[in-house]
Amino acid sequence: MALVTVTEDISSPIPAARLFKALILDADNLIPKIVPQAIKNIETIQGDGGPGTIKQMNFAEGSHLKYVKHRIDALDKEKMTYTYTLIEGDSMMDKIESITYEVKLEPSPNGGCIGKNISTYHPKPGVVIKEEEIKAGKEQASGVFKAVEAYLLANPDAYV
Repeated sequence: MALVTVTEDISSPIPAARLFKALILDADNLIPKIVPQAIKNIETIQGDGGPGTIKQMNFAEGSHLKYVKHRIDALDKEKMTYTYTLIEGDSMMDKIESITYEVKLEPSPNGGCIGKNISTYHPKPGVVIKEEEIKAGKEQASGVFKAVEAYLLANPDAYV
């Protein structure tokens, strides 16, 4: 089983603390509101929002996915880091055991921030993860990131 790790840096004009509040801490409420065409809702299945919490993201009608479940592995509000693992999903679990995501937001000199995302794919034995499959997931995640960024730019008093 060959792990596949993808690292991505995304810069944003939004200050790190503000983006972390919106994108990570209030994602369950904010994301379904600003991208309802993609995300129907996010619900907590078990836990209190900290490490060990299991959440289910339900996708909108017409999506190639119906749902995914992820487990929060680590959440550090001070260091603005968040690690979670995708543990279940309706159309991809025939190929992967899990995907672990490590997110870190760091202030940048211009007042915005740099978002660092490391995704580690754990394929099932004998499965090779294709670059197109990774690219599709990255594009979806980037779309949500850009939607949150656009919301924060349009609403300067939100999440301050």
